Amino acid sequence: MNWIKPDWPLPAQVHAATTVRNGGVSVGAYASLNPAGHVNDDPQHVSANRRIIKEMLKLPAEPVWLQQVHGIEVVQADSVHGQPEADASFTDRAATVCAVLTADCLPVLFCGDDGAKIAAAHAGWRGLQAGVIKQTLSAMQCREVSVWLGPAIGPQNFEVGDEVREAFVSGHVAAAQAFSSNGPGKWLADIYRLARLQLAELGVERVYGGGYCTVADARFYSYRRDGAATGRMASLIWRD
Repeated sequence: MNWIKPDWPLPAQVHAATTVRNGGVSVGAYASLNPAGHVNDDPQHVSANRRIIKEMLKLPAEPVWLQQVHGIEVVQADSVHGQPEADASFTDRAATVCAVLTADCLPVLFCGDDGAKIAAAHAGWRGLQAGVIKQTLSAMQCREVSVWLGPAIGPQNFEVGDEVREAFVSGHVAAAQAFSSNGPGKWLADIYRLARLQLAELGVERVYGGGYCTVADARFYSYRRDGAATGRMASLIWRD
């Protein structure tokens, strides 16, 4: 299977998926289902992979691809043109596909309880620390939301320095529980736990997913494992 169906009880009209790296046309380090146009893959291969994803998932429209910059900008997916510079998008319109691209960073998908509003966010550690989850929830303006945490670097492989831990802990003391020492000046960070702590603080109680490791699982692209020459997975959410 070329995609993962989230373990997430969604309303009947809402659909979500994360692609894996097999089933496409890209070759070499990008093999094979790479939909990212910013990683030096052959543009024709990227276009073909995007068509494969659209057909494979029976998407109602071309996904709203973002120019991700590890920030907190959130755009309304149904009103943008081109490829906006943002790290999250939301919509309350049917047949609009919110999407983010990742290869170790955390993809976060959101759904309002009635399924009317949906969103997707790219949460690398910088965006997570800066507040991309909070900004996305604020843009959605939903009273009740459930969230799915997609494939990301796992806590046994995400080594960071003191500066990363301090960036989180200085603003939120409880974040210390998401870091374990891995030698002088080194820490293993649990990006899933950091996201869950933030979501709990924001009143989001129903959080699913979070059981993957892109570094350890060969189904996924991984920047940390493979270096700069690698593809990306797409995490997508849309509604009828």
